[in-house]
Amino acid sequence: MIALTSFAALPVTAQPYPSKPIRFIVPFPPGGGNDLLARELAQYLAEPLGQPVIVDNRPGASTIIGTELAAKAAPDGHTIFMGNNSTLAINPNLYRKLPYDAVKDFAPVSLLASAPFVLLVHPSLPVRSVKELIALARARPNQLNFGSAGTGITTHLAGEMFNIMARVNMVHIPYKGAGPAMTDLIAGHIQLAFNNVLSALPHVRSGRLRALGVTSAERSRVLPDLPTIAESGLPGYEASVWYAVLAPARTPPQIVSRLNTEFLKVLQQPKVQERLSSDGAAIVGSTPEVLGRTIESDIVRWGRIIKQIGLVLDTPH
Repeated sequence: MIALTSFAALPVTAQPYPSKPIRFIVPFPPGGGNDLLARELAQYLAEPLGQPVIVDNRPGASTIIGTELAAKAAPDGHTIFMGNNSTLAINPNLYRKLPYDAVKDFAPVSLLASAPFVLLVHPSLPVRSVKELIALARARPNQLNFGSAGTGITTHLAGEMFNIMARVNMVHIPYKGAGPAMTDLIAGHIQLAFNNVLSALPHVRSGRLRALGVTSAERSRVLPDLPTIAESGLPGYEASVWYAVLAPARTPPQIVSRLNTEFLKVLQQPKVQERLSSDGAAIVGSTPEVLGRTIESDIVRWGRIIKQIGLVLDTPH
């Protein structure tokens, strides 16, 4: 009895991490850019972590369903989350009530990659540069229409930022996804749109659409001859999408550090770099601290735009 009591009093050795499969929550449906990136990374993480990394798609309610699920998961490192600036910087400004706090409810792990949009116009529009577009938009206030994948989506806010910085009034036309917006742009029903590089390339090369500039701070490797919007008429303009991995708040720092190390190693895999580059994305990689500062600064930046255009929505169901 004494021996049993003494044994029970000994400290319990913590289980090594990870001790079970890791759930990688993606708040988007299968097949999109966020999902494909998560699956690409997951297959390389399984071996060094010694556990399978299972992508769990939880789309809906403008990514709020999946984001809330990740925020409320056990903070033991066995749940991680694929976030981007729409989820973590735009939604907190866009919706009156959210069931999560983008800063307090997550432990940043690492920035993964960033991808710009391309400013596209229909060939019938008599402009061949950003400067010419600005001049035309000023001459025709409220007559040029730009399409987006939906109200409050990054491609919408990229256009609103252009309006504000260029002091023009182009009219936003929201669509239910990027595909329908591109279809109407090609048909000439709208004059311009912001869209991702990958889906824009075939239409630019075929001549069905004209590209005026990329929205990133630096030129795209996929379209190296295409200037940035900032360098071609609108200094300071930047509206890229970034992708990041996070864990629930209160995840132990040593686990966050381990995840950060493994993700940074995966981002150096030649096949991962080749895949991201072919999709028009640039690998970033960062410390948790840099990701945390990026989220906070983007909340302020996008909040300024959303406030200026007076866009506030109820939480979707």
